[in-house]
Amino acid sequence: MLTDFWRQIVGPVVLRKPKPKAQDLHDPKAVNRALRSDGQVQTVKKSDAGVNKRAAATAASARKLDEAVEPAALGRVAPEVQQTIQKARLEKELSQAKRVSERPQVVQEYENSRVVRNQVVLAKLERVLGVKLRGKIQK
Repeated sequence: MLTDFWRQIVGPVVLRKPKPKAQDLHDPKAVNRALRSDGQVQTVKKSDAGVNKRAAATAASARKLDEAVEPAALGRVAPEVQQTIQKARLEKELSQAKRVSERPQVVQEYENSRVVRNQVVLAKLERVLGVKLRGKIQK
């Protein structure tokens, strides 16, 4: 009697399986299970699957752009600047990178002319050493 009353209020109770997740549908076990039970299995071949065609085209166009736009060589520290840094540092009796806020390797690379010019570092060296390193150096 209580169950009849409950069915009138709630209605029929229907139990359903949860919908499978997309990840579970791609599982090889699930595909084989569907094939065995005569379920619908749809396979779609992707057009560029496993091929890296676009990257090769991008690399070729990037190379052409570099050849057309890129300058031949980047400006390195001139030998005059290298000598000026060494002389000024030795005159002031400073070790490399002392009071410059740079690593000692950076100052060493500027003194050996192995680095591309950086105006910020040159400005720091000018300020500490009290010499002109940027622009035209007068002898």
